[in-house]
Amino acid sequence: MEVNFEYYKIFYYVAKYGNITKAAGVLKSNQPNVTRIIKLLEMQLNCQLFIREPRGLRLTEDGEKLYSHVEIACQHLLNAEAELNCRETECKGTVEIGVTETALHLFLLQTLRDFKAKYPEVKIKIQNNTTPEILKALISGKLDLAIVTTPFSLPSNLCSQKMLEFQEILVCSKNYTNISDHKIKLEELCNHSFIGLGNGTATYEFYQKHFIEHHLDYKLDMEVATSDLMLPLILNDLGIGFVAESTAMPLLQTNRLMKINLDIDIPKREIQMVWDKGRGKSQAADTFQKYLESR
Repeated sequence: MEVNFEYYKIFYYVAKYGNITKAAGVLKSNQPNVTRIIKLLEMQLNCQLFIREPRGLRLTEDGEKLYSHVEIACQHLLNAEAELNCRETECKGTVEIGVTETALHLFLLQTLRDFKAKYPEVKIKIQNNTTPEILKALISGKLDLAIVTTPFSLPSNLCSQKMLEFQEILVCSKNYTNISDHKIKLEELCNHSFIGLGNGTATYEFYQKHFIEHHLDYKLDMEVATSDLMLPLILNDLGIGFVAESTAMPLLQTNRLMKINLDIDIPKREIQMVWDKGRGKSQAADTFQKYLESR
């Protein structure tokens, strides 16, 4: 079965906007023609792609499946088209990056600022998620690069490079003086409320494995979605938790936070750049990757 690619392009914009009139405007077409193409595509694929609702169109289950593939293909082609239309010496285009919260704050923010100063015409799209979800998006072709925190395992088609090594420390508010004035054993932490990133994150996997190695169960009393939420909760006496030492340092220096000294060493973690070695990159993505590699 051969389907005209233009049909997929029209489907992409109708699905993106959920509205035939808006899609027709972007495509510089008219509503009857767009409606006709969608019906032809549904006939060729032998399935219903949209459900009409009072506020517009909603994708069916088949439509969702098709869109997950068409979106990737159209984005790559549109990016390539934009790049070919801008063949000046200055680098232009779009880079799509997946980054964890920790990697964003400890490494990528400063790097992005420097990169944008050097390449102001390059557009950056950032997807913020957990390490597992970001790697899934990279494998599916939705991202050019991933900047993620360890631990993780990679399939053979992905490559990685260390960008930064960092140390996490256990901290508490100044009201936890009973555990901040001496070294304590890991098992003693079970007596205190623990705050951390939830199951499904690389951070949770890291500490769960570390606790298991010491024959302990890693249980969280309060789970957070992002590392940004850790310090406010800890500062408000809601528990203790592991945070990046560089992030905690300003609060440690002003005695708003206290470091809890453990009788064991917590292994260092890494921020790594990950990419698909078998997939070509746009000029912008290639330039950005080389810039990161040179840091």
